[in-house]
Amino acid sequence: MDDIFDGGRKLPLIQEFYSIQGEGYHTGKAAYFIRIGGCDIGCSWCDTKVSWNADIHSLANTDDIIEKAFLSEAKSIVVTGGEPLSYDLEYLCKKAEEKELATFIETSGAYPVSGKWDWICLSPKKQKPPLVENYAVADELKIIIFDDNDFIWAEECAAKVSGNCKLYLQPEWSRRDEKTPEIIEYIKKNPKWNLSVQLHKYLHIP
Repeated sequence: MDDIFDGGRKLPLIQEFYSIQGEGYHTGKAAYFIRIGGCDIGCSWCDTKVSWNADIHSLANTDDIIEKAFLSEAKSIVVTGGEPLSYDLEYLCKKAEEKELATFIETSGAYPVSGKWDWICLSPKKQKPPLVENYAVADELKIIIFDDNDFIWAEECAAKVSGNCKLYLQPEWSRRDEKTPEIIEYIKKNPKWNLSVQLHKYLHIP
């Protein structure tokens, strides 16, 4: 498999686009998004199931991806998936640094962190929890709330991250009308948490 991806010089690219961040701490900020295919986490409510099978996505040259991000005039890239840490991302981060692009990643944390990141958003999944060491490096913890048990999961995860980690609860999109009011009430009682609302979906932008 390493030969296929040439040490991270090629990646199964689903899509790339310049937009604004719609979730978490960086909501509203412009960024170049890089969505990589391949994920074995298997969330039933996943809104990008097209990302699960890496084999259906063409391999793209990492150099070309970073060059497009640079030409977009973006100041940062957001690498997401799928599960991007299924791949060695050292090369991608190195090329981004050469272009003076800040590097952000969203990951379940189920795999070792590769690459040098300016911001790590950890979004843990119960069916395949993060590696213990990945809690410590998270700048942001984002828990998707699908049912009431997810509030318990959120607190379990929050107890493992550093004191500087930003904490977010986000309603699963198909249940947002039901879960958003519940999250608001929970945050009012537990103000260490913040609300993430997937602004980009309300605005109908990528």
